[in-house]
Amino acid sequence: MLHDPNRVYVFDTTLRDGEQVPGCQLTTPEKIEIAKELELLGVDIIEAGFPVSSPGDFQSVVEISKAVKEPTVCALTRANKGDIDAAVASLQYAKRPRIHTGIGSSDMHIKHKFNSTREEILERAVEAVKYAKKSVEDIEFYAEDAGRADVVYLAQMVEAVIAAGATVVNIPDTNGYCLPDQYGAKIKFLKENVKNIDKAIISVHCHNDLGLATANSIAGLQNGARQIEGTINGIGERAGNTSIEEVVMILKTHQTLGLHTNIDSKKFYELSQMIRTQMRMPVQPNKAIVGANAFAHSSGIHQDGFLKMRENYEIIRPEDVGFPSATIVLTARSGRHALKFHLERLGYTLDKEELAFVYNNFLTLADSKLDINDQDLQGLMAHRLVKN
Repeated sequence: MLHDPNRVYVFDTTLRDGEQVPGCQLTTPEKIEIAKELELLGVDIIEAGFPVSSPGDFQSVVEISKAVKEPTVCALTRANKGDIDAAVASLQYAKRPRIHTGIGSSDMHIKHKFNSTREEILERAVEAVKYAKKSVEDIEFYAEDAGRADVVYLAQMVEAVIAAGATVVNIPDTNGYCLPDQYGAKIKFLKENVKNIDKAIISVHCHNDLGLATANSIAGLQNGARQIEGTINGIGERAGNTSIEEVVMILKTHQTLGLHTNIDSKKFYELSQMIRTQMRMPVQPNKAIVGANAFAHSSGIHQDGFLKMRENYEIIRPEDVGFPSATIVLTARSGRHALKFHLERLGYTLDKEELAFVYNNFLTLADSKLDINDQDLQGLMAHRLVKN
């Protein structure tokens, strides 16, 4: 397979894994609107739904296939013919269709979910890929619960499905179980021990149950994976999926990794807000990259350093992710430098002595009022003029 060895493909599952969150269901028109924004963002693959699960999901995949031109449109299936037939039918209008089929790979899933054996599961995996391949060229195989799977058996499964025609192999940490070094080692083992691995792209699909989804995804990329699966805002079942915006900005910030995506990061904030609104899923204020406080500085020491030189406390510029702007938030922790900055912004110039007087009054006010706004500052200045 010929592709740029340093290019990371971005697979967005906001409309499938993200939409499985209770209360976050979307209508087909809403899904189309988000899919078009994902296309503008530059994602390579949009997982549009799980067609066999409901008529609504089937229809969404059909309509998204018609609505987008550039990204691959992907439909999820289990490893059975009925699911694959539904996926094939739903993708009939897609310019670049992909079927995402798979089965459990851990002994836990094999015994307690499928009541089966390793040999039988391997056979079902190969059959599903071969069957899907008859209708669609681009086949991604997911080895569910790969995070807890025996690595030698996992390698055997990956080798078999690539031989059967899989173009992408997805190694999910389905339960968010792995530590980054464990997950990275698993990807490295596949890279080094699966003899036909050069015929497929390794994909990482991590969950955030222990808060490690982004770290695990990066560990996977460092060890040879070249597709990352995630969602905007990190939404998803339970504690959520890998946040696409976090992985993309890590690769941009740490250029020594030598990896890049085709994502237009300036569109992140706007898309994050759209997802928040349409899915009725608030973004925590301290969420990396897109949270309301991601570029807010409130402690005096930080504010002073930031005002002297942004890079003292900012490794990403707000404009790089489409964020309105960095904010110096005035609180009782703020210092003179921050107060002076805001007063000058409002047109007030103070000498050192005046600033000291106003700052003392400011601290008294800030102790009793959580949010200091421009009106409060103007009030402080009016009081200063009376005193003088």
